[in-house]
Amino acid sequence: MGLLDSLIGELSSSLGGNAGAHQDLLQGVMGMFSNSGGLAGLVSLFEQKGLGHLVSSWVSTGQNLPISPGQVSQVLGSDQLNQLAARAGFSPQQAASSIAQLLPSLVDRMTPNGQLPQGDGGLLGELTGMLGRLG
Repeated sequence: MGLLDSLIGELSSSLGGNAGAHQDLLQGVMGMFSNSGGLAGLVSLFEQKGLGHLVSSWVSTGQNLPISPGQVSQVLGSDQLNQLAARAGFSPQQAASSIAQLLPSLVDRMTPNGQLPQGDGGLLGELTGMLGRLG
């Protein structure tokens, strides 16, 4: 559970707040990946919104470009952002800020070789399974 603990720890320490709320947010983000076709679906969503260069930097082995909370809102839309925020007990602005901190690192760690994983399993399946057992 090292990766999961590490991501939650980073998010909690950089943004403050309790780890449980950030875990809830991370569970929501992982569910979002699963519902949108995994990482490939997330990449496609970013490309549709004109932000493909951001997610491509996270997948590649180079430096990760930052994403702003406003760009998170643009990609997710207000309905999905509100749902994620409610799940974690955050305001939509807090959720967007947390997700902006989380996404680059999460996608980067899920693509250690600079490529999207093949198939439905892989690290996404592992993380989703771990989060399900925790929640």
